[in-house]
Amino acid sequence: MLPLLKLASDGKEHSIHEAIEHICKEFGMTEEEKRKLLPSGQQRVIDNRVGWARTYLKKAGLLESERRSYFRITPKGLEVLRENPPKVDVRFLERFPEFIEFRTRKIKESEEETAKTLRSFDG
Repeated sequence: MLPLLKLASDGKEHSIHEAIEHICKEFGMTEEEKRKLLPSGQQRVIDNRVGWARTYLKKAGLLESERRSYFRITPKGLEVLRENPPKVDVRFLERFPEFIEFRTRKIKESEEETAKTLRSFDG
């Protein structure tokens, strides 16, 4: 997630497509690696990973999005970069209450869906 946050450090609005290209270059990904699909075969792995990184950074309040498929850094995101963290991962994002709330809500929704599914088999 850190490379995505660093890309946005200029304060400008960036597209997901631009971010994917930037990260592919930064990590020296081969064409084969760029084309690799998720097991579902519906999406490229790199697209999925960058998309989730953006979502997580937004939920933590480090990125914001005024329109679909675009993002920019927030003042909080700039603060994080000033700390010069070696990496930004889920554990790092758990310092932000809004990220914890997002994760907790997602877990609760998943548990409720599982309970509904199980109840449907009881009949």
